[in-house]
Amino acid sequence: MTRVIGLDIHRVFAEAVVLDTGKIVPLGKIGMTRQHLRAFAHTLTHDDHVVIEATGNAAAVSEVLAPHVGRVVIANPRQVRLIAEARIKTDTIDATVLARLYASGFLPEVWIPDERTLALRRQVTRRNQIVRQRARLKTMLQSILHAHLVPPCPFADLLGPKGRAWLLSQPLPPDETDAVARHVREHDRLSEDLRAVERELARDALASPDTKRLMTIPGIDMVVAIGLLAAVGPIRRFEGPDKLVSYLGLNPSVHQSGESRPRHGRITKQGRTHARTMLVEAAWQAVRGPGPLRAFYERIARRRGNHIAAVAVARKLAVIVWHILRRNEDYAWVRPALHAKKLRDLELRSGQPERRGQRGTAYSYNLSRVRREERRRAELAETAYRRQTEGWTRRPRKVPTGAAKEERR
Repeated sequence: MTRVIGLDIHRVFAEAVVLDTGKIVPLGKIGMTRQHLRAFAHTLTHDDHVVIEATGNAAAVSEVLAPHVGRVVIANPRQVRLIAEARIKTDTIDATVLARLYASGFLPEVWIPDERTLALRRQVTRRNQIVRQRARLKTMLQSILHAHLVPPCPFADLLGPKGRAWLLSQPLPPDETDAVARHVREHDRLSEDLRAVERELARDALASPDTKRLMTIPGIDMVVAIGLLAAVGPIRRFEGPDKLVSYLGLNPSVHQSGESRPRHGRITKQGRTHARTMLVEAAWQAVRGPGPLRAFYERIARRRGNHIAAVAVARKLAVIVWHILRRNEDYAWVRPALHAKKLRDLELRSGQPERRGQRGTAYSYNLSRVRREERRRAELAETAYRRQTEGWTRRPRKVPTGAAKEERR
């Protein structure tokens, strides 16, 4: 029979147990280095199955062990609640729970990405970290100005050319002036790193037909498209758009007991947080221009408010993404000139020359008549959506009468 090996992973070691013919046998501690893991893998057979919990180094552990065993399974830590809620908790018990859950068929698994998707996720994460560090530096600069009663910057970008000249001219104590100079230099260094990371991402996007297709959707640029592809992986993993929506945590939570009506609450916010955040940001951008998405946003906003409507648009975008990737088609209401400009910006980000004075692929976007015509077509689509949904009404809630009313009392 198949043996199941459970590993409870820590930073420097992992506790291992084996479930064999219904009995748990402790295997002791294993060092969390490639050398120790390879030595441990040589003691296993190709019929063994290994179960580990999703951690920061779970993918690397799976990479080392996979060639030597029948299967490596990564468990979803949020759903393995027996480990977190156990009153008696040791590393051996945690590894035993993983092995027994897998053997009984109740272990919630996590998809193991391929090497290309893992590399893409790492690059997306690096870009996100750099952006957050730059934003933190701006916050620190604002706090210095606020502490010394300096009025707000009159320019939109504090570290733009005009904003930077204004910042460096403010009367501050010598130590604060030195701190401002250090923060500005650190911001410039991070900006160089950001351009380097985005250059690699842009080159990957130019070689990806799926990225170009996603960029036909309004509000989605290179950063959002690559971030979604890195989070989702192969779209064939999802049988329907509702599965993708649930994976991104954009589906509403449901509460129901007995024969009572189900109550829908806020979105679950499960899955990859960064991808969900990018979709919401893309939704805010998409509703700024004409099109069916703006009509959908305004219809929801009248009833539920702007923020809930933006999340609803993000969910709609996830559904559109699923259909585009499964059908290998562009967005139905794509604006060709705007899409060509997005692709040209992508080429410039990747390091291609500017070619000044030549009519490139994005030249049409410079013509006002072309932009007006594309906006007119989008406005027609928006009007058609309004006409289609103007008669839609919310289903009234049924009021209990007779015996059912008396029973509720």
